[in-house]
Amino acid sequence: MEKALRNRLTYGSLMLLGLFLLLWLDSYCERLPHHIRGVGIVVLLLLILPLATEELATLFAAEKIRPFRAISMLGSGCLVLHGFATQFPRFQPIASSTLAFIIVFVMLLAALGRAARRQTQEAITRMAGTLLATLYLGGLGWFIVALRVKRSYDEAGHPRFVGSTSVILMILLVVKFTDIGAYFGGRAFGRHKLIPWLSPAKTWEGLACGVLTAGLIGMACAPRVANLNLTKAFVFGVIIGGVGQLGDLLESLMKRDADVKDSGRLIPGFGGILDVIDSPLFAAPFAYLLFSLV
Repeated sequence: MEKALRNRLTYGSLMLLGLFLLLWLDSYCERLPHHIRGVGIVVLLLLILPLATEELATLFAAEKIRPFRAISMLGSGCLVLHGFATQFPRFQPIASSTLAFIIVFVMLLAALGRAARRQTQEAITRMAGTLLATLYLGGLGWFIVALRVKRSYDEAGHPRFVGSTSVILMILLVVKFTDIGAYFGGRAFGRHKLIPWLSPAKTWEGLACGVLTAGLIGMACAPRVANLNLTKAFVFGVIIGGVGQLGDLLESLMKRDADVKDSGRLIPGFGGILDVIDSPLFAAPFAYLLFSLV
């Protein structure tokens, strides 16, 4: 337990350092003459999503579902770049049709990949697995990028919401501090198991501590995020923190099905890339909706 905690603290700090550097790049590029937003976030996702695709494909293989990994990586990358391109006025009129084309194109490529081998066996499962892997990683990643570059205005033309590096950082901090609060809260107060058959280590007390921590982190980040007072920020933190825990449970469901403890061994103390990004990815569309409503 002590070694695992030490690894978590060490590698967690290194990942946070790398994240802050990429977010700095993100903020720096926005200050350049063309004001391009989201460069750091896109670079980060394009680096980690191929690794996450490999891990997800390994989990799928336990159920004899073998997605076309290269096609899934390509599709995920295209979805991330699509979210990035939505900030450009010339792209916005074709954004919806391009998004639909990417999804259909991934499915067609998977079908052609099977047809090229003149085989019909596993055609449906390979197409389904390829599309699911693409939407799970690239589709959820799209919301992170789109939230970063998002701009919305009221009827008078005044900015209603302006995506920023601070918004992305707030989401990541809320989700990860939910994990931290749940971990230490569960160790200190945990008595009642949350879902024993799925995640035996999680407790209701740990979950309560986690979402409370998320609300407090939301309040701490509120001054850096426009249109969020302390009450809204607390509610935002609680909702996003809770949804992030659902994302973690969703991956636990897949890992149980694949009969593995972690999605990989790339990051000591954490497991694989999927074990790190599952909560932020799952929380991203809910954050996008909440900010749109606020």
